[in-house]
Amino acid sequence: MTTFVDRVTPKVSGGRGGNGCASVHREKFKPLGGPDGGNGGNGGDVVVIADTDVTTLLEFHHSPHRKATNGAAGHGGHKNGANGPDIVLKVPIGTLILDDQGEELADLVRAGDTFTLAAGGRGGLGNAALASSKRRAPGFALLGEEGEAKSVVFELKTLADVGLVGFPSAGKSSLISVISQARPKVADYPFTTLVPNLGVVKVDDVVFTVADVPGLIPGASEGKGLGLEFLRHIERCSVLVHVVDCATLESGRDPVSDIETIEYELERYGGLDDKPRVVALNKIDIPEALDLAEMTRVELESRGYKVFSISTVSRIGLTSLLYELAELVKQTRKEGASLISPRIILRPKPVDDDTFTIRKFEDFWQVLGKQPERWVAQTDFTNDEAVGYLADRLARLGIEASLLKLGAEPGDTVVIGKEEGGVIFDFQPEISAGEAHAFGRRGQDVRLEPGGRRTRDSVEDEDESEVL
Repeated sequence: MTTFVDRVTPKVSGGRGGNGCASVHREKFKPLGGPDGGNGGNGGDVVVIADTDVTTLLEFHHSPHRKATNGAAGHGGHKNGANGPDIVLKVPIGTLILDDQGEELADLVRAGDTFTLAAGGRGGLGNAALASSKRRAPGFALLGEEGEAKSVVFELKTLADVGLVGFPSAGKSSLISVISQARPKVADYPFTTLVPNLGVVKVDDVVFTVADVPGLIPGASEGKGLGLEFLRHIERCSVLVHVVDCATLESGRDPVSDIETIEYELERYGGLDDKPRVVALNKIDIPEALDLAEMTRVELESRGYKVFSISTVSRIGLTSLLYELAELVKQTRKEGASLISPRIILRPKPVDDDTFTIRKFEDFWQVLGKQPERWVAQTDFTNDEAVGYLADRLARLGIEASLLKLGAEPGDTVVIGKEEGGVIFDFQPEISAGEAHAFGRRGQDVRLEPGGRRTRDSVEDEDESEVL
């Protein structure tokens, strides 16, 4: 059964905004007391927070789909709908959030760091909010907007002060088990460790964490073995420890070549050059291993490594190694060489961005833009007055003028939005924007009726109550 998951691809959706309400106030002696429809509530957001009590992404492995609550619809009497509550996703500290293209969205490296992953849709306006001097009693309201929906990647990078690296069966799990309370699986065959293990070590007044990363082999940076899956767990470590098996019987292997191989893979992976290194020559409780360690110490020290000969079985050399690690951790903390990534400042485009583009295809015109597409989504197409209001908004934005300038003719097909899911119109530029009193009964716009286009004078002569 899977118990450790460090990469998941959840699909999240903000809640839909509630619809606005079209209502007219009525009471005794005031049958038409004016519009009083309330606005719809906003949909809930999907929010991610880094929590110290969470250590794995296993929850999202089993349940990847998350959707926030929808906003409530508005009601008459100027009653606005309730906002949908946010849904909070708790992730481990050190979780990196990427979009489906691999671009970094946020890096949650501190307890309590939060990020709004998917915003809820805005609630639709009720007819009370849509009333104006020209449209005194709107017979329609706006629909709520859909919340953001996206597929993202949660990638966990373990936060540890010291990272243990080396070939399989070098003794990394044994080392972390004797210097901390961690109890990883220890056995005499390769790839015993399949997931990173964390241990907490205390040396005098210094407390630091140690990460045991699954064994690396040549080609790990290219995906061979388990390296590519777990190399990211040492990105945030302050100090790296090469744990070297001095008792290996494999031909062509010795401490120097092992370290060179691991360093090559770390270099290929990238981003690890500035971390101090320490070498732990392990298994010196075996006489041949002790001889090999003494033979290679001078060579390694000449390359700038601090070398310690240790045995996890007899506990030889562990004290001096731990004091050296504690000192290096203190130095990196003091120098501010933390592994916390810089905060990312997001500058999303405003919702009311009024820019749009028009493209000509063989048999239709396509209009793309955040604002026109949002307006279309808010429109109730079963209500002629709402459609007329949409036509007014699009005309004021300049879409009709731009279409005419580009050569569009009455009757041409116009698609607002993407080809799949877009709304299709027949281009009718003679419907002017903002024509006063162009409305018939509630929910109707006579400009949209066949042969029903009226002049301002003819409408003003009508009885006002009939227009309402």
